[in-house]
Amino acid sequence: MTRNNQQSIMLVDGMAILFRAYFATATSGYIRRTKAGIPTNAVYGFVRYFWDAVQTFNPSHVVCCWDLGGGTFRAEEFAAYKGNRSEAPDDLVPQFALIREVVDSFGIPNISYQGFEADDCIGTLASHYSEDMNVTILTGDHDLLQLVSPQTSVIIMKKGHGNYKVYTPESLYEEKQLLPRQIIDVKALMGDASDNYPGVRGIGEKTAMKLIQEYGSVESVLENLNQLSASVRTKIENDLEMLHLSRRLAEIHCNVPIECQLDGCMLELDQFLITSKFEELEMSSLCGLIGVEVV
Repeated sequence: MTRNNQQSIMLVDGMAILFRAYFATATSGYIRRTKAGIPTNAVYGFVRYFWDAVQTFNPSHVVCCWDLGGGTFRAEEFAAYKGNRSEAPDDLVPQFALIREVVDSFGIPNISYQGFEADDCIGTLASHYSEDMNVTILTGDHDLLQLVSPQTSVIIMKKGHGNYKVYTPESLYEEKQLLPRQIIDVKALMGDASDNYPGVRGIGEKTAMKLIQEYGSVESVLENLNQLSASVRTKIENDLEMLHLSRRLAEIHCNVPIECQLDGCMLELDQFLITSKFEELEMSSLCGLIGVEVV
């Protein structure tokens, strides 16, 4: 069946949603499994989260982007990048391949590129598609707010099923008094504990936000060091190299050598492929959610 609506494309941050789906149920101690013992709780939850977003935002086209195992250019530049992350839970690991099979059954392209993160693939595709149509990005990762533009909205999944915050340039500025590109500069100053890069030691989010709101950019902050308090000026001067490195790590690259033709990501559901995959994974109850019949 084909969804008839004004053309727009949703770029899905696959790993962010898969991890969210896994931990939403794993913390309760229950892991959904097939009769053969294959864990499927993250896959099941992913489909529910994903389909709710599709129903809510009604895209005509969808692409799902993924992180790959192995190093990235950021880890090459800063060895400790994401070095604080623990290994994925054993019950989640086999679901990495399963969810890509499910996304395939929906006729949705799975996009990734070795050496880059899903964020970079999303940024590249958003830059490309926004020339011709509206783009939405589905994620739980605030790093992607730097991609907001008049043509690109970022949908942040909030706590609770079906709870979203949609960021446009206007709503981003209203909430944070920042322009999208300034998200990068704030992270350059304050660092990112989740991604394990420090920024300028001793400068937290509050000071970083204040500096960028007042001066506009890292460059302007550096040009006006003599106007800063002695404490803040000293911290920046002592960590200039890490400031610039953190900025490079924070910036999403929008020139990954990937291609995804628009015709190939129109959301057209093949009932047989979807129901067959759901039955294989023993989650036929999702057929009713998607609106396809069990064959």
